[in-house]
Amino acid sequence: MTIRFIEPLSRAWDRMKKALFKPFDLHKWLVVGFNAFLAGLMELNNGSSGSRSSKDTTFREFLDFPRRGWTWLMDNPGWAIAILIAAVVLIVLLIALTWVSSRGTFMFLDNVVRDKAEVARPWQEYHREGDSLFVWRLAYGFVLLAVFGSLAVYFFTRASYLYDRGFVGHLPIAFILGTGLLAFILAVLMAYVSLFLSSFVAPLMYKNRVTAMQAWKLFLSLFGHYPFHFLGYGLIIILLMMGFVAAVIAAGLMTCCIGFFLLIIPYIGTVITLPFWYTLRAFSLEFLAQFGPEHGLFPPKEAGPAAPAPATEQSA
Repeated sequence: MTIRFIEPLSRAWDRMKKALFKPFDLHKWLVVGFNAFLAGLMELNNGSSGSRSSKDTTFREFLDFPRRGWTWLMDNPGWAIAILIAAVVLIVLLIALTWVSSRGTFMFLDNVVRDKAEVARPWQEYHREGDSLFVWRLAYGFVLLAVFGSLAVYFFTRASYLYDRGFVGHLPIAFILGTGLLAFILAVLMAYVSLFLSSFVAPLMYKNRVTAMQAWKLFLSLFGHYPFHFLGYGLIIILLMMGFVAAVIAAGLMTCCIGFFLLIIPYIGTVITLPFWYTLRAFSLEFLAQFGPEHGLFPPKEAGPAAPAPATEQSA
């Protein structure tokens, strides 16, 4: 089996042009852009001398920040209650946005697969898959919070201990590099899990009408046989995102920064950049289809009229 990268990207580009420009339909852009917007809601030293001077004091204050912050909250109960309420509201808002985004993932996916501009039907039809994706993402978010929270606690407690042991103005290079490397590895793993979830697990849920856990089993079976191809897909996405950002910056500068203001407006920015998001969504589906017809989501092309059989000469 030959797995390619450029060919599925080219086919995705052709699908985007056909869906959005042949013909251009503003209503379709607004509807599909709305679904894409919902789907993407949850995806954005001084100095000088050698003794413990202001540099060391500042570093000591940085290490003591968690403890000093907690002490300040205990001394200011009014602010503590206000911050707690704001944190609860923020958490509730994030959970609500995650739910809407999970449903929007299948709405946008359905629009691309069927080349339609619908909201109500996919919202209702794929509610089970959307809710399953929401629960998985919510649980995964709490796991990430626990992991990175534990890493932050370890860093501050260990760094304070090493500092108090006499490492003046700096920490051991091995400790800094080790903690930084661990954080980087976790961030890369997190990014790949999120990418695979959106690019392949959600389409497998859509295709097979299964839960998120069942779709992960299907995907991990594929990943076990083709790990480097899927990792390479992630690198292609990074290159595409870099090109997209460069194009956005160039467009913003050419419009005297007016384009920047339009792009930061929720929903409007998604509609303006819809060709990119549409191509990206179709690219993941075209890439997945290479691993067998059972993984293809696009409907097969309608067969044209049968070609007439060639005439045969009759012997005299």
